[in-house]
Amino acid sequence: MKQRRLLSKIAGLTLASALALTACGGDGATTPGDGGDTGDSKHTIVIVPKDSTNPWFVRMETGVKKYAADTGLDVYQKGPAETDATMQVQVIRDLIAQKVDAIGVIPVDPGALEPVLKEAMDAGIVVVTHEGASQQNTQYNIEAFNNSAYGGFIMDNLAEAMGEEGTYTTMVGHVTNASHNEWADGGVAQQKEKYPNMKLLEAEPRVESQDDGEVAYQKAKELFKKYPDLKGIMGTSSFDAPGVARAIEELGLKDKVFTAGTGLPEANKEILDKGLVHALTLWDPADAGYALAEMARKVLDGEEIKDGIDLKVKGWDNMKFAEGSDKVLEGEGWIVINGENVDSFGF
Repeated sequence: MKQRRLLSKIAGLTLASALALTACGGDGATTPGDGGDTGDSKHTIVIVPKDSTNPWFVRMETGVKKYAADTGLDVYQKGPAETDATMQVQVIRDLIAQKVDAIGVIPVDPGALEPVLKEAMDAGIVVVTHEGASQQNTQYNIEAFNNSAYGGFIMDNLAEAMGEEGTYTTMVGHVTNASHNEWADGGVAQQKEKYPNMKLLEAEPRVESQDDGEVAYQKAKELFKKYPDLKGIMGTSSFDAPGVARAIEELGLKDKVFTAGTGLPEANKEILDKGLVHALTLWDPADAGYALAEMARKVLDGEEIKDGIDLKVKGWDNMKFAEGSDKVLEGEGWIVINGENVDSFGF
């Protein structure tokens, strides 16, 4: 019964995702229902990803460019050449010097960015963030969904693959990454509540992949060899589950050990088709880039930010404040990918 309920849930989410994607423009980014109302103002808004070369953020730039085209505003993406907090700080400092109107940041390390984001705000620059729920020096942080619930959903997928029993561990890109750790915590909480025959690996409950597929692959090989009873790894970074899947295939452990996590459809088609990953979950980073730019524009134009705010993207069109927060807004933007629907997304 649990498996049937989960499959029904996945089917519903997949249908919702398919409906959302019918609204996609030629470049794949979701077309807003009626476009952003920019009034008479002209703004320069810059989106600063963790890493300009990561495929996830390359996809995000598609949404940023679409937002610029839809609104006519000076909106573009500029990030460090690799996932490095010091390099990201320098990018932001350069933008402060250029006196841009707003920056939208996906922080590598929220703590490391606090001083430079304060500098930006003190200079009168609007600061909004994504995947930075713990960030203090930001006006608003937007999330595709409630992070704990998303982690629980990844765990549901892993639990189904594992037959709801056995030992597992969690993997994050960086132990400083706020959202990855919130997802992992949400997954563990879900396991404790719903899957009593599963248990977290006490010796190594959280493993760091450094947002690197090669590291995820090496760490997974080490873990499977070191802990013969390890049956599953819950990934969070878009590199985690693919790296683990590579280890599963190389070690001949398909259908014996399992992984689930976040990843892009096109990049992971082969491992999904082979059944090396049970399912991947994600939100479209192009939509996140579009929504982040729209959030910055709303703040610049002095619009009221309240429950139900529409950021002009499906799944981000009814944002609600997280419980107990006047800064973090959450949507309903997750997507499920498996071997059956991986060809239907277009990115």
